[in-house]
Amino acid sequence: MLSKDKNLVSRRGLLAGSMVAVATLASGADASAGNQRRQTRPNRRSRAPIGLQLYSVRKECERDLPGVIAAVAKMGYKGVEFAGYYNRSAKELRKMLDDNGIVCCGTHTGLDTLLGDNLARTIEFNKTLGNKYLVVPGLPGKYRESHQAWLNTAKLFNELAEKVKPHGMLVGYHNHSVEFKAMDGELPWDTFYGNTKKEVIMQIDVGNAIIGGVDPLPYLYKYPDRAITVHVKEHSKTNPKALVGDGDVNWKAFFALCRAVGSTEWYIVEYESDAYPPLESVERCLKNLRRLRLV
Repeated sequence: MLSKDKNLVSRRGLLAGSMVAVATLASGADASAGNQRRQTRPNRRSRAPIGLQLYSVRKECERDLPGVIAAVAKMGYKGVEFAGYYNRSAKELRKMLDDNGIVCCGTHTGLDTLLGDNLARTIEFNKTLGNKYLVVPGLPGKYRESHQAWLNTAKLFNELAEKVKPHGMLVGYHNHSVEFKAMDGELPWDTFYGNTKKEVIMQIDVGNAIIGGVDPLPYLYKYPDRAITVHVKEHSKTNPKALVGDGDVNWKAFFALCRAVGSTEWYIVEYESDAYPPLESVERCLKNLRRLRLV
């Protein structure tokens, strides 16, 4: 990468980059990707759809899940990512999605649901749901308490990736901030993704990563074609309640890199604050992405 590109892919680059930066990043990524990846990656000119992580509206889901899914679909979201099923069967959930013309773009599922006899049940549940993205949103302490623990966890995810592959599914991991605190001289994020197969999804949560003290952009370069689904979460130094598009993040740069090197199939909005009532907040987030011409 040219020195000027290195400067663009800095913490400041994501939080304040110009459109010139976006174009340079995207073109540089394309040039370095190689012919083989360019042939296998989906058309970069097509825009991946926008989904919503339902944790953003979890209290509303508890009260009226069918109504929430209908409202989210009406807003223009193309899919939802579940973080719990609200005592509904996979068949019931699938009907709600089908009735509203949207799909499941992922599930946040505990690691325990992928282990032992639970794995077969989880696969069947997600087949009915129509979901292929099985993303673990966090790990119990023993899986992340040391550098060696992260190495062991990477090996476990490689094994899980092989087990779900025949079913057309992928496993992945979602970051918070602990993954960016060094252990034995290496960030756990690098320990994990440096030792997992390409089939293990790198679901980078932009806001969480920045809170952890890193810029997500270099990781899209470092682990290309692995940001299959990503979390579009805002970050602001001055407004902790900032909606997506109203904070410090340069979303045009992020989306450009996801298209260029991430092989991103879904952008998933997540909003956890209370600037407005939850459903209004996630609708405003989507409107902001439209304003930025990212939808």
